[in-house]
Amino acid sequence: MSEIAAKAPTRPRRRLIGSRLVPYLLLQALIVIVTILGLRLLQPSDPDDFAVSGFSLREDGASRPVTLPHFTSSRYSLSDPPLYTGTFTFRNGDAGWSVFLPRFSNAVEVAVNGVVVLDSRRDANANRPDRNTPQIALIPASLLHDGDNEIAVRLFVWGPLKGFLDTVYVGPDAALRPSYETRTLLFVTLPVVFSAWQSILAIMWLMRRREPVYGVLAVAMVLGVVQAFVPPPVPPATTSRLAAVLLASAPTESALIVVFALLFFGWRWPRYGALLFVPGIVVFAVGLVGGPPLPRILFLVLGIPMVGVCLLLMASITATQVVRRQDAASFTLGCAVTIVLTCWVHDMLSVFEIMTNERIFVSRLSYSAMLVAIGAGLTWRFARALNQVDSFASQLVTRVREAEERLKASFAREEERARAAALANERTRLMRDLHDGLGGQLVSIVALSERGHESSGITDAARAALKDLRLVIDSMDDIGGDLMLALGSWRERAAAQLRPHDVALGWHVATPQGLPLHPELRPWHVIQIVRILDEAVTNAVKHAQARHIVVTIETLDDGQGDGQENGQGPRGMISVADDGKGFALPGNGEAGSAGQTARGLRNMRSRAARCGAVLDLASDSSGTRVRLQLPKIFPDSDAAATG
Repeated sequence: MSEIAAKAPTRPRRRLIGSRLVPYLLLQALIVIVTILGLRLLQPSDPDDFAVSGFSLREDGASRPVTLPHFTSSRYSLSDPPLYTGTFTFRNGDAGWSVFLPRFSNAVEVAVNGVVVLDSRRDANANRPDRNTPQIALIPASLLHDGDNEIAVRLFVWGPLKGFLDTVYVGPDAALRPSYETRTLLFVTLPVVFSAWQSILAIMWLMRRREPVYGVLAVAMVLGVVQAFVPPPVPPATTSRLAAVLLASAPTESALIVVFALLFFGWRWPRYGALLFVPGIVVFAVGLVGGPPLPRILFLVLGIPMVGVCLLLMASITATQVVRRQDAASFTLGCAVTIVLTCWVHDMLSVFEIMTNERIFVSRLSYSAMLVAIGAGLTWRFARALNQVDSFASQLVTRVREAEERLKASFAREEERARAAALANERTRLMRDLHDGLGGQLVSIVALSERGHESSGITDAARAALKDLRLVIDSMDDIGGDLMLALGSWRERAAAQLRPHDVALGWHVATPQGLPLHPELRPWHVIQIVRILDEAVTNAVKHAQARHIVVTIETLDDGQGDGQENGQGPRGMISVADDGKGFALPGNGEAGSAGQTARGLRNMRSRAARCGAVLDLASDSSGTRVRLQLPKIFPDSDAAATG
């Protein structure tokens, strides 16, 4: 039963793999067929009417007739190159003629009637086997004569492959030139264009330096660009050993592409993955030590098979990725690998002379399909990342909007709570002020009336109660932070209070602005300040027996104020001075007696502290001075001030 249960989950998985892998493999088979047909259809149509295929070949001291295309028997023939001689027919009156060579390896020298008209060794890039570079040259009219003309082709071969000469065409330039231009476009211009595309893919690493996958891709692309643009040596000229090994760096480039695929698809690096770089390292090391011929030989022996191994690994990686995820990047890259692998097999058939009628290497040209697939994969990943960013951005906008709505609701609730707390605090303050002031006066009136006192005492108590009531009501007025308005109302009440006692009230504003504005000023601040001033005036009348009271109002600049906030900005100062007999103060600043005067001074200090103000008392035989130094900023709440 346990074995049956273990096999049960594997069956659907195998069916899923089969349902994905079989269509993919069928598609790759179709791509192979299309690629083979495309290689046939893409072969340029040469002007067969002007073909010269019958030649006499002199090679290794022997002569024999051959038919082009032809492979030489020698791999190295620089001192005694194979010489192909033949004839072509020219008719007087024809337009300018040219000689056209579609394909050769490695270099050719063409002579017409004994005069050299073409030497490909003058252009190093024309002698690269992987470029399939064609050559064309105009034949001067003075060299041609009516009838048969002789043409001789020397083929210079420096291995490691055998020499090859394709069909030679001699005829009017107008008939041969289109075929030459078509071959140049396919086998020269397009590889250069795709090499430039490689350099663009390498530049992507500059924008994503922290991701190893783009660094590996950049190194591979740089090697491809170097192979495309480094000029190959043309014997007997020598070249640097570094250039020779860079020209044979295809196995290293292929290994890097495999590493890129593994990292791109998020796979772990295999334990024996470093073995992929062994052939490239061998070619590089031996080429640097032994010189230019060795990299070409090792490239044929090690490099080309290693490229095939890397292509097979790429095919396996992409097929596995398609089965696992079926994403666009792996699918596109897998199709490109199939195209390149098919072209690699085609080139191997040419190398081993299984295809005896041509030698056209198309692997480097088909590598463009790999570049396009890599670019498409990167574009697909970029587009997917943009979609994810857009989705995340839309989700973020939605969440921010929801959070904003919740925050607005929270702010509204907090504002309502703050408003309710402010109303409660103001209600408590009014109740306390009415209880402390008006409530005490009303109790005194009731007590006087019950005891049968004279009406004058009741009247005085009622006036005091009315005074407290007016003080509470006046403190509720909106004065816009200007304490001078509240002091103006207090001045009128104080003058009316002192008039029956024949006490003169002096009013002196020492600075033009009076007191600074305080936007944070609240009604309870005003009540505390006014009651301090009331207490100072009452003490001057009842206890000091003063005849003159002077109130001075001024603003102190920085550094002129006293107290803990000294030097923090302009601060208001209110002084009340009388000419009474004064009283004695102990060292701590409180009255010496424990009577009503001492309680009044303690209340004054307490009220000043609640407002954040500083109260200073000075008394001697010449009078008493009460100085109230206002804070720069009044405290927000009564509790904060008292704390």
